[in-house]
Amino acid sequence: MSPLPPAPAPAQAAVQALWSPGAVQDPYPGYEAVRAWSPGGVLPLPEWNAVFVTGHAANSALLRSPAARSGAWLAGAPETTDAMRLLKPMMLFHDGAGHARLRGLMQAAFTPRVVAEQRELVRALLDELLCALPQDTETDLVAGLAAPLPARVIMHMLGLSGDDEARFLRWTGSVADLLGGADRSPELMGRIEADAREMRAYFRDLANELRASPRPGLLSALAAAEDGGERLSSDELLSNAVLLLAAGHETTSNLIPGGLLELSRQPEAWAALVAQPAHPNVADELLRVVSPVQYDGRTLSGPVTLPGITLPAGLHAQLLLGAANRDPQVFPEPHRIDWERPGSARHLAFAAGAHYCLGASLARLEIRETFAALATRFPALTVTDPNPPFKPNPVLRGVARLKVRLGGAIQA
Repeated sequence: MSPLPPAPAPAQAAVQALWSPGAVQDPYPGYEAVRAWSPGGVLPLPEWNAVFVTGHAANSALLRSPAARSGAWLAGAPETTDAMRLLKPMMLFHDGAGHARLRGLMQAAFTPRVVAEQRELVRALLDELLCALPQDTETDLVAGLAAPLPARVIMHMLGLSGDDEARFLRWTGSVADLLGGADRSPELMGRIEADAREMRAYFRDLANELRASPRPGLLSALAAAEDGGERLSSDELLSNAVLLLAAGHETTSNLIPGGLLELSRQPEAWAALVAQPAHPNVADELLRVVSPVQYDGRTLSGPVTLPGITLPAGLHAQLLLGAANRDPQVFPEPHRIDWERPGSARHLAFAAGAHYCLGASLARLEIRETFAALATRFPALTVTDPNPPFKPNPVLRGVARLKVRLGGAIQA
């Protein structure tokens, strides 16, 4: 195999700019700059032993390739910290037969029926949270709606006590920072390590309790789940319970304010949503445009051939999902929200292949119900801060605060 040619200096500079201050606020111009150097949506940087992938087709192919491994970077890492001990058993970082085993056990307790049963819970929580929001003054929709809603849904599904909501929210923030934060300051890492220690102790005790005395909830079902006589070990149960808690909260809680911010910049799309709040394409089009997971990564265990290029084994592939979801070759006028867009569901917000998001159906349910409720109740909703602060996390991108004025509810 011929060695990959070195990337031009401007291409390297375009990639480096993705992590510049302010890029989280608006990463899309940076993606387009990288795309300009990416024939076929693929930019190899052999000097970094990496490839940056902007194209939808190339991202999709790599996500589905058995040679593209998600856990290679973690496999040889020593378990010297509680944070590392928490990450290692997560199915997110396993491939092949090991991943299939973990996912099969998790799926046995995370069925479509279980998700469908959450609809009335989501509606009741939405009613409670929206009724509590002030209608005549400015309010933060992250604190008032986007953070508590998915947290309460996944906590209810897992069978966790609502009394621990503040602690669980803090923990999910630490997991998000661990998985995708650019900041690796001693202060942050110290906080993550302390939270990881707390999480491991909490869920280990809970796992032992549930196996001795089962009770309603997904965690109890996971503790009892068997596949061919195999069960999740205690470490596997606690790590994947934390993964479900964090994933079930973080992406949806970022999508809600991110979607409203985009809609505030495209008033014609908001008006169309108000006219048809239950449009079946709402969740997928918002997932495509907002992309709450902006990046994913794979390490190639063998060569992978894409149109026009063969990538060698050992290369690290940086998958720019946010760029892929706005690939103009697949989504014409990609920055525009279009509820009638054919093929919105081709987005890669939930990844693809073996690691396709286990909670995708739950996320779609929460997004559909939330935006239908907002458009129905508050058609005059206004975002009062058009440039809100973002969390310093380029991977799990999300608005930190979103100030809105609801404009009064429509009376039934």
